[in-house]
Amino acid sequence: MGTRERRARSNESDRVLSELFLSAAKSRDGIALAAVGGYGRGELSPGSDLDILLLHNGQLSPDALLTFVNAMLYPIWDGTTSNPNIPRSVDHSVRTRSETREAAREDIKVAMGLLDIRFICGDVNLVAAVQHDAIDDWRKDSRKRLPQLREGLTSRHARAGELAYLLEPDLKEARGGLRDITALRAIALSGAVDVSLDRISKAESILGNIREALHAHSGKSRDRLLFQEQDKVALDMGYADADALMSDVAQSARDVDYLMELTCHRLDHRGKDGLGRILRRPRTTSLARGISVAHQEVVIDVDAFSSNDPVLGLRAAANAAQIGLPLSLDSCVELARSPSGVLPNPWPRQAREDLVALIGAGSAMVKVWEALDQEGLITTWLPEWATVRSLPQRNVLHRHTVDRHMVETAVHAAALTRRVHRPDLLLVAALFHDIGKGSHEDHSTRGSRLIKPLAVRIGFSEEDAHTLTILVQHHLLLSATATRRDLDDPATIASVLAVIPDIDTLELLHALSIADGEATGSAAWSTWKATLVADLVARTRAAMTGSTLAQQPELDAQQRGFAEVGALRVEVSVRESDYAIEIIAPDKPGLLSIVAGVLNLARLDVRSARTRSHGISAVMEWIVNLDPHAPIPTAEKLHQDLDMALRGQSDLERRIQERVDTYSKRPTIPVPAPEVEAFTSASADATVFEVRSHDMPGLLFRIGDAVTRCRVDIRSAIVTTLGAEAIDTLYVTEIAGGPLTRQRADEVADRLREMLR
Repeated sequence: MGTRERRARSNESDRVLSELFLSAAKSRDGIALAAVGGYGRGELSPGSDLDILLLHNGQLSPDALLTFVNAMLYPIWDGTTSNPNIPRSVDHSVRTRSETREAAREDIKVAMGLLDIRFICGDVNLVAAVQHDAIDDWRKDSRKRLPQLREGLTSRHARAGELAYLLEPDLKEARGGLRDITALRAIALSGAVDVSLDRISKAESILGNIREALHAHSGKSRDRLLFQEQDKVALDMGYADADALMSDVAQSARDVDYLMELTCHRLDHRGKDGLGRILRRPRTTSLARGISVAHQEVVIDVDAFSSNDPVLGLRAAANAAQIGLPLSLDSCVELARSPSGVLPNPWPRQAREDLVALIGAGSAMVKVWEALDQEGLITTWLPEWATVRSLPQRNVLHRHTVDRHMVETAVHAAALTRRVHRPDLLLVAALFHDIGKGSHEDHSTRGSRLIKPLAVRIGFSEEDAHTLTILVQHHLLLSATATRRDLDDPATIASVLAVIPDIDTLELLHALSIADGEATGSAAWSTWKATLVADLVARTRAAMTGSTLAQQPELDAQQRGFAEVGALRVEVSVRESDYAIEIIAPDKPGLLSIVAGVLNLARLDVRSARTRSHGISAVMEWIVNLDPHAPIPTAEKLHQDLDMALRGQSDLERRIQERVDTYSKRPTIPVPAPEVEAFTSASADATVFEVRSHDMPGLLFRIGDAVTRCRVDIRSAIVTTLGAEAIDTLYVTEIAGGPLTRQRADEVADRLREMLR
């Protein structure tokens, strides 16, 4: 079964119809027979209709036309042709050239069918004229026709669903199916945008072959691949089993859908880059090192491919997802060819941070991830992904293939990052929680064995890799325990405590359970189950000891000695992929904000910071990355800038606001609302504030400034940026010393929330 058989069936139908036409027609002049639609393309499956158009020049009377049509088609309708190789269902129209043109203008389905018109018999010039009209009108009217086509796609997809993820998909009508391929051909023929149809030739062949086998097996014209027919079709086509068949269906549909998404994006944004007639080069906006925005896509600069930068691809993907724009297809193709796409083992810290930022972008990451996956970059970076790629889950609880389910779980986890203190571990666990599927071994057990070396390779510490192992191995624990065990029985809580070592891991597992359940669907995650799981977590947490708050950093003897001098001191150290900056400065209210502001204006991206006051000074350790085009930081230049700022001579607030305003013009994605919590009993000599938010330009400067305006002092700070998420823990005292009252703590917390809006 294949293209050759469908072509042969079409050719045989041409032969039979030509014989019938010639026997019914008195003359070939002024009348012709043409194939349209799928038959016009020579793609006849056993259950397909014969879509034909009888064209005439208007010289025949209605009675003569009726007599001709009946004489020609009755042998097919009544089966007297006795040819089993041609369909008996005929969809025919009888029109003149002008009537055909008018019908096409009124009905987009007619117009699209005519794009594939093919001469069979009769007056060849008449068919050629109609073909010219159809293509010419389609191109001329593309600005009206393409929105109509898009509207039809949307409504059809809503009815038929996504071919890649349905248990019983419609191979023709569903999203990513054969009708979408026809739509892509029509868009390409309009000339509005380039469409890389060669990318889906394999997908078209696979879907066409499976549809043909389905028709042949069922003896019917339906295109829905029912569950009970999948094993038989798989056997007929030589697949090992139905899972292998459905994996091919899923991958083919994803190929088609990816090209459709890309094509629709280009249609939506053609002519919207603000170029004037004089400008010939596209206007670009620098986004990160080697990364720009052009034509409403994120593109990798041409020169960057020769930079031998292993983090280039992940950096581009993270930036694209974080601003909600697609990653350029051309960039993905070039990246897949480039040796710069190979990551070392272990990954640099920046690569891990970019992966977390990509995963944490929520729904915006799906298209970017799909682009990377389509070009084979995901399996290059993460070989474990190959086993679950397009792996079907023939289970009524699941809506998606294994890999897409894990991506959807990560999307739901991105909305829960404010609930945990390690959003990076939550996001990575969500993305890989089912990585163990695809074999006969229990997927949780196999997954726990796969995740640890994967996590270490990505660059996580052994401790973090151990936590990820627990999360993957026990990602079903809370749901199963909450719904199957008595929560009032102490043994139930003890069973959870036996495998969950601390509160941090418990809150991660709780968030992962929610994300996994929500991604699976309402059949697997209900309000009832969510309530039971939350109750189990609350009871388990009450039985645990410890705290999730970051502890104040310890200073060594040398740092304490310099701090007691009370002079400004700056040291800069180059690390493998970032810079470490130690700053010791005379302590004063607002010092954290001032230093953060100076680093921001130096275009240094703060990844982490540890600060603590000692005597008359504060000791600060900063880990930073360079923004695009930022100069290499030097101790001399930073010392000069800090000295000016500490003496109030640098107008920090205005200059930082200008940078924030510049960044605010970029596209944004929805992110969870920031969280601010105040803990009045977590420290004996300070009040602790924990701020969890999406990272943004000038964030730490604004947090420090807001606290200072409340006339309190930051004695210690622990700043951590994980991907695109920031967690800042501040140990705050009154100016004269001592912790804040509950009322004062609430005032500061409210001020911080207001600033973060």
